[in-house]
Amino acid sequence: MRLDKFLKNSRLIKRRTVAKEACDNGRIEINGKTAKAGSIVNEGDIITVNYGTMPLSVLVTSLVESSKKEYAKTMYREVKKEG
Repeated sequence: MRLDKFLKNSRLIKRRTVAKEACDNGRIEINGKTAKAGSIVNEGDIITVNYGTMPLSVLVTSLVESSKKEYAKTMYREVKKEG
């Protein structure tokens, strides 16, 4: 699954266009490496989203194509929160 689509479906970022902009600005990492919007996300990857001064790291637990709200929280597990 594409990174921008995962961020939207998991509700980590509200809109896919905003997710793409965050990737283009270097604020998203997969396994410690800066990622582009088209990067492929796999189960077990650690995604870090840099929200200004509060980075959020999550472990990808499942990839769900549907963007239903009840499935969003099952797609990841928070690993660490700094700030």
